[in-house]
Amino acid sequence: METIILIVFVVGYLAITLEHNLKIDKLIPALAMMALLWAIIALTHMDVFEVDTALRELVPTHIDEILLHHLGKTAEILVFLLGAMTIVEIIDYFDGFATIKGFIKYKKKTKLLWLFSVLAFVLSAIIDNLTATIVLITILQKVIKERETRMWFAGMVIIAANAGGAWSPIGDVTTTMLWIANKVSALQLVEHVFLPSVICMVVPTLIATKFKAFQGNIESNTASDKVAPKSRFGSTMLYLGLGAIIFVPFFKTITHLPPYVGMMLSLAVVATFAEIYSSAKFSLSDIDGVSEAAGHHSPVHHSLSKIELPSILFFLGILLAVAALESLGMLFHFAEGLNSAIPNSDIVVLLLGAGSAVIDNVPLVAASIGMFSESLDNPLWHFIAYSAGTGGSMLIIGSAAGVVAMGMEKIDFFWYFKNIAWLALIGFLSGGLAFVLLRDFVLNAA
Repeated sequence: METIILIVFVVGYLAITLEHNLKIDKLIPALAMMALLWAIIALTHMDVFEVDTALRELVPTHIDEILLHHLGKTAEILVFLLGAMTIVEIIDYFDGFATIKGFIKYKKKTKLLWLFSVLAFVLSAIIDNLTATIVLITILQKVIKERETRMWFAGMVIIAANAGGAWSPIGDVTTTMLWIANKVSALQLVEHVFLPSVICMVVPTLIATKFKAFQGNIESNTASDKVAPKSRFGSTMLYLGLGAIIFVPFFKTITHLPPYVGMMLSLAVVATFAEIYSSAKFSLSDIDGVSEAAGHHSPVHHSLSKIELPSILFFLGILLAVAALESLGMLFHFAEGLNSAIPNSDIVVLLLGAGSAVIDNVPLVAASIGMFSESLDNPLWHFIAYSAGTGGSMLIIGSAAGVVAMGMEKIDFFWYFKNIAWLALIGFLSGGLAFVLLRDFVLNAA
């Protein structure tokens, strides 16, 4: 039966990886794979286990209990993401991200490159790397007219955004997963991964400043400069929304409640102000006496309708599918075999990072959580957060940021592979080396 389980998982995994070739959204094989795996376990009465991380052993349990356990853990991540996505959409509803464009005063391409790289690095740590990429490429399209130049900038934004997401517990889905699973704490994650992530962003950017594509000045695009913001509350909602998201790790530290509770509180606060500002934004009635706000009556409802539910369902499918393998003890035994074959865990984690460029990093990190039983804030988890977060930059299909940039700017896979991939590889290895040296220095000092 375990062979059949593996076949279903591998076929589903291949379908996810080849979604662009098959023209099938990856949520479909993810959900089908999850349902089939648990159905096989239930119908064949396979033994299921819970991993006791303290004793490093498998404890037999009932399928209803273990499925409910994994569903609860998965729901924590999904509710957290729903809250964060809604806050970001509320900010966008008030055109809050247009405020960022006001900071862009440079015409020199090298200065713009550093500005966009730093913005991507910082924004992705707050609103996640996917959203940061969407925001910055939208701004790029208004600032830079030449498509070829924009493609180069977009490529560097992908590297910077993925690097920025790796050191923040709310910057990337994978780091959020590790944080919610109590593998890393927010403060320790920032302390150990921030510097390697900075190096991962700075080294490729420094090299890129020498390229011809980033020499000279950009042409002025006065038409876009004169576009007025859609709402006078845009700046207020931007700062309020970003502040609310940043508040979540502090809330968890103070109350010791799961992160999704803090995110729901932040969403409630942002939504309250959104409703108040929405009433001031629209007139009470139109010519026919019907409330104009009825079409837009709630910015919260509007924002919820724009959330990427396919992504949420994909995470549900893939996390519960990996949980099925974990419940059978397969990941536990695989980890033992892997540690025996490759005693150096650094190589294993770097391979995990390289693999995330080809395969989605969400299931890879989900698998690693089930494979390893190291304690909270063990350096292994910090290194996994770094590698899984930044390794996807090496291929444009290797990260959510890359995929969305590919769609927005119609970037060719092979153009990215030829021009940007090697820069991402240098950044990935430079940051990885910095992490290892920093970790060893701290351990020796202790």
